[in-house]
Amino acid sequence: MSSRITSVFLTLVAISAAGAGGYYAGSNGFRVEGVAFSAPATSKTAPAASGSVIYYRDPDGKPYYAATPRKTADGRDYLPVLTSEDVSFDGRATIGNPSEATSEASATPGTKRILYYRNPMGLPDTSPVPKKDSMGMDYLPVFDGEDKDDGTLKLSLGKMQRTGVRSEQATSRVLSIPVRASGTIQLDERRISVVATRSDAFIEKVSAITTGDKVARGQDLVRLYSSDIATAGAQYVTELSDPERRSVLGGARQRLENLGAPADLIKEIERTRKVPLAITWTASQNGIVLERNAVDGMKAAPGDVLFRIADVSTVWALADIPERDLPRIVPGQEVAIRVRGFDDRTFAGKVALIYPQVNKETRTTRVRVELANPEGILRPDMYVEAEIATGTDKPVTAVPAGAVIDSGTRQIVLIDKGEGSFEPRVVTVGRRGADYVEIREGIAPGTNVVVAANFLIDAESNLKAALRGLSSDAQVPDQSQEKPL
Repeated sequence: MSSRITSVFLTLVAISAAGAGGYYAGSNGFRVEGVAFSAPATSKTAPAASGSVIYYRDPDGKPYYAATPRKTADGRDYLPVLTSEDVSFDGRATIGNPSEATSEASATPGTKRILYYRNPMGLPDTSPVPKKDSMGMDYLPVFDGEDKDDGTLKLSLGKMQRTGVRSEQATSRVLSIPVRASGTIQLDERRISVVATRSDAFIEKVSAITTGDKVARGQDLVRLYSSDIATAGAQYVTELSDPERRSVLGGARQRLENLGAPADLIKEIERTRKVPLAITWTASQNGIVLERNAVDGMKAAPGDVLFRIADVSTVWALADIPERDLPRIVPGQEVAIRVRGFDDRTFAGKVALIYPQVNKETRTTRVRVELANPEGILRPDMYVEAEIATGTDKPVTAVPAGAVIDSGTRQIVLIDKGEGSFEPRVVTVGRRGADYVEIREGIAPGTNVVVAANFLIDAESNLKAALRGLSSDAQVPDQSQEKPL
């Protein structure tokens, strides 16, 4: 009996010793031939991602993203990001509690030191330790070097990718700024003439010419009799026949000219020594008959308009320019005229005159454009659309219109210094046109300026300026006197 008790006791001791040795070996990671002992895992297991795929990211962690499946240049698939995954575009994973992630980032060797935490809504409130605002949003960390007061703003590549920041170089270009206005076709006032007598006359016969007909210079219009012209003609014949009487009286030819007698009539009197009873009145220029008042048998008083003729080989386009565009218009500028009804044709002209008055009802000023009209298809009172190419041929420094942030009192552009660094700079702008703005002072051609998402960068810059405006105690509190929440 005693021997059996002794053997049982020894067996229990051996089992206890073996268990203690195995536990020690496993705790310290000892390795025996064919058997491996490892320390129990103490790291936290990340929760399994769930939900649908919201986008895809680069497998190497680069700030490249895609809305649909995509491959890298070497053929590897982009990794899907599920709804439950909260991926930071600044390159720091924040799965789980973001406050813990930022604390771990600050403790990791080689990373930047967190100076303080700022309100996520941009309010002037900071904290030396992670905290949440009244809506449960985590305060954002501000790292060492991000709050430098050197006038520049630093953005991460991930944030630039997300907000769509895009830059272009300022260039030297010719800015042609078109000014568009409506108007009408009008006759050239200098090319209108009338046919009238300078004495009482009786119309014997009117030629077969009506309003709207084309006439040529020297074409017969009307035959008439004038007693004053006939008397002056008889005196002229007498003077021609008696040279001595011509020297005593004289002046008969001058009286004929004063009465408006045609030159052909005077030559005929000199040649035939006779005065014709009827005188033929002719057209003084080429053109269109605008008005016919002469009728067979009528009496015409001095100055009565028998015919009105206009030369339409050159016409005017009168365009009404808004008052705000008037300073850009100068005589000599090229103008493209489009006429309703001739959509496939453009008529070229130049600004000939800017009228000196402003219409008080429409606040516009009339501009005259001279147009060649050899075919006669441009008719008075036709509606036209004028496009005036304002500006000069001299190249100027220009940036896209979207690059200029106009606060009302000053204009700013954001200079892209590279590697996510931006500098706001005040500029002086000039003319605008063709989606570009002239920069007269502030930058030179070749400077990289932000043309997309610049308002977001400006908002970030204003936020940092507000934070720097706080007192030094509020910006970087003494962490030794603060207690973690």
